[in-house]
Amino acid sequence: MTATAARPLTLVERLDFEPATAPSRSDRVYRQLRERLMRGLLRPHERLKIRELAAALSTSETPVREAIFKLVRDGAVELKPHSYVRVKRLTLAEYYETRDIRLELEPLAAERALAHITEADIERLEGIHEALIAAEQSKSYEAAIVANFDFHFGIYRRSGLHQLIGILESLWTQLGPMLNYLYPDGHPFYDGVHQHRNVLLALARRDATALRKAVRDDMIEGGRNFVQVLEGLEGGKAVR
Repeated sequence: MTATAARPLTLVERLDFEPATAPSRSDRVYRQLRERLMRGLLRPHERLKIRELAAALSTSETPVREAIFKLVRDGAVELKPHSYVRVKRLTLAEYYETRDIRLELEPLAAERALAHITEADIERLEGIHEALIAAEQSKSYEAAIVANFDFHFGIYRRSGLHQLIGILESLWTQLGPMLNYLYPDGHPFYDGVHQHRNVLLALARRDATALRKAVRDDMIEGGRNFVQVLEGLEGGKAVR
């Protein structure tokens, strides 16, 4: 008997929503969509169908529509003619602008988190990094993107700076989908050790200066191939 091929997951199956029950259905829908955007589970130019999302979230279309409008204002989703809703793809200039802001704010968030990071936190971050490497090696690229988010925000959210985290989350709502271009062509490459290792070492040594540098270097050094992919997209070149 021949085994049948596994059916590809639909968008809503892939996103694994929780029911958006009352109260504040719109806020619950918004938070779930926002989190999945930040984690790269939604891809640039992927269409969002309000009816399908409403069914997946066990709610009516109105809260979904309200959440979508919030995401449009956030610059993460765009509304096209005839009510066509899709995830926004940043231009190269927009990506550079968000990166310039992140280069200032993410090292700050990491530094402020340092006083609150425990040995257990470092051990957990080690595990997340190992999961990232394993996912890359097995070409489980979606899992790698999620692990990368969990690693960085596992540090930043320990800062306790709620306004700063809100700003970074807003930036990653736009950035997250773009990280799908990391693999395979934009795969991070480092001249020496993986910069996450330098981040972990700086955390263990409580070295704020080294921590800020490692966070910045991870964006610049690890993002070189990624930028080349974005330049190719901007020039209309085909990308595998």
